[in-house]
Amino acid sequence: MQKKPTPPPPEKGKPRQSLNSYLRYSNVAFQLFAAIFIGVWGGMRLDALWGTDPWLTVLLSLLGVATGLYTVLKEFIRKDP
Repeated sequence: MQKKPTPPPPEKGKPRQSLNSYLRYSNVAFQLFAAIFIGVWGGMRLDALWGTDPWLTVLLSLLGVATGLYTVLKEFIRKDP
C-alpha cells in the first residue's frame, strides 16, 4: 500500500500577520473616536461651567479632530517592526 503524500504545512506567519493588522487598525479607529469624543464632551462641560455656549464645544471638538487625525497619520506612517 502506498502512502499518500502529505501536504506542506501551512505558513505560520500569514494568519498572525492578518490579525495584527486588524488589531492595529481597529486601535487607530478607537483612538480617533476617543479623541473626538473627549474634545466634544470636555467642551460641553466647560461651556456649561463658564457659560460660553457653544464656543468651547466647537473649539475643543476641532482640537479633538486634529488630535485624532494626528494619531491616525502617525500610526499609518509608522513602520512595522
